[in-house]
Amino acid sequence: MNQLQLTLALSDYDHTRDLTRGRIAADGIRLVGLELQIEEIFHRFTRYREWDVSEMSFGKYSSMRSQGDDSITALPVFPSRVFRLSSIYVRRGSDLRRLEQLRGKRIGVPEWAQTAAIYSRGYLARHAGLKLDEIRWFQAGVNQPGRAEKVALRLPPGVALTPVRDQSLNAMLLAGELDAVMSAHPPQAFEDGSGDIVRLLPDFMQREEEYWRVTGIFPIMHVIAIKAEIVRAHPWVASSLYAAFERAKQASIERLKVNDSSPIPALYISDAIDVSSRMFGRDYWPYGIDPNRSTLEAFLRYAYEQGTCHRMLTPEEIFIDPGK
Repeated sequence: MNQLQLTLALSDYDHTRDLTRGRIAADGIRLVGLELQIEEIFHRFTRYREWDVSEMSFGKYSSMRSQGDDSITALPVFPSRVFRLSSIYVRRGSDLRRLEQLRGKRIGVPEWAQTAAIYSRGYLARHAGLKLDEIRWFQAGVNQPGRAEKVALRLPPGVALTPVRDQSLNAMLLAGELDAVMSAHPPQAFEDGSGDIVRLLPDFMQREEEYWRVTGIFPIMHVIAIKAEIVRAHPWVASSLYAAFERAKQASIERLKVNDSSPIPALYISDAIDVSSRMFGRDYWPYGIDPNRSTLEAFLRYAYEQGTCHRMLTPEEIFIDPGK
């Protein structure tokens, strides 16, 4: 039987590795896996469509679809999910202790359309009582200057976003030119352990668990995008890939359940799995639309309210759901 050859670009996740390295196969498909850095994947696929199937920023994907770009579609497969109350940074010694104190302050973001920032701003608006126009927003690269928005924005009235091309967020925060930074990737002065930059909310884990219990939102960062022309020509591809991603995820979960070895170099893996199971249930990393509806609908609402999406979208408009 002739197999359809597809190229897939994806970060190196344990829960997708069996698929990208050929230990698990997608029926009818010969998959050529590319493991690249995430920013390279996003840039090259968004701009040039260099491969057939790609990990993609949920924020950028939904923005493009809201602006009428139907050249790509997506599977409700979510390789990256991260709560984001941990991604708000301030200078050491800052007087800022609570989210409400960000009113009137200067906050930097790597891109307005970065998925993590969309969730963080959504939390400020929905749960901290802050309005977007009560904050002065700045956009720049996290640790290197020159980063720019990759999608067109439609900012709400009264919201000002100032691009900064010649400085980084890290440098601006250290110099006191920003009061806080919201970023998926931490500023360098946080990563290097110097202590010059710290998290605004050191108790983020407890806050994030409470956020989940109140809202049912388990933030989705990335989706699996496919060139729409491939799905039109071979509709079965979507269900084949979806099933393969699900099998790879289950294989990863089984590996991590082993208590008498260390599948990854970190302690208390089985305890972390117990926490995930307690919070989210037996399938604690679900794919598909229905198990993730609360998260998907909340994100699309945030993205529209913040001007990343140009119209309100529904999950069914932008995802194929072969898992139903």
